[in-house]
Amino acid sequence: MEAETQEALIAALRLQLDWGVDEALDAEPHDRAARLPERPEAPAARAPFPAPGSSPAPLRAQPQLLPASLAGTRAQALAAGADSLPALREAMAQFEGSPLKETAMNLVFADGVAESGLMFIGEAPGADEDRLGRPFVGVSGQLLDRMLASVGLSRERDFYITNILPFRPPGNRTPTDAEIALFLPFILRHIELARPRLLVLLGGVSAKALLRSREGITRLRGRWHQVTTNEEQALPALATLHPAYLLRTPTAKREAWNDLLMLRRKIDGKD
Repeated sequence: MEAETQEALIAALRLQLDWGVDEALDAEPHDRAARLPERPEAPAARAPFPAPGSSPAPLRAQPQLLPASLAGTRAQALAAGADSLPALREAMAQFEGSPLKETAMNLVFADGVAESGLMFIGEAPGADEDRLGRPFVGVSGQLLDRMLASVGLSRERDFYITNILPFRPPGNRTPTDAEIALFLPFILRHIELARPRLLVLLGGVSAKALLRSREGITRLRGRWHQVTTNEEQALPALATLHPAYLLRTPTAKREAWNDLLMLRRKIDGKD
């Protein structure tokens, strides 16, 4: 055996000792993987048998979404059939025309005082709203409450608040045009049943949907418009910036403050 080969073998043995090897089973190495029998295919999984005398667990019924061609008609019928705010909430809970219902935790209906005469409408619930089942309770809602308090308005006393969509879009994405159109009959009926004297449209989604406009919120804000319901009610509506936008763009708070002053003057009969 050459000296280099012998030294290499000794070095390999030392390495094995360092690893904890203290016993040699065979003089020659074996390819044990080559001698393994073929692995049998796993048998198909079977449901466990119920215990003697017990009844099998009932299968959970999966809700069936309405075809898109019928969903809009169903939404209009449910909305028109609601004769009170609790009935409208129940109708929206029964509506099976949107997959948003399956991904959301809660239906987010409304908050505040319905009889106040002042109604705010945003676009859709966020994560906090979805978890708690109330609109505008997250960071943007807290900012909105502080802004309105600065002009003497309280959620517990002075206004009512809701969204175009009652269910949170996954990932807080912007509602699609199809989703807005699908839920529009519900929000129009919501306005009719709440009977506000003034509307405030928070953000571009709400403003464009209810004003039937293609203009952006920066063009629509700062002036009074009219929203017409299915009952041909024409209500004064002020478009303004969404508080979530103000959190991202603090420099826009000046415009939002001017809008709040307009609202305050309107409430006081000075505009």
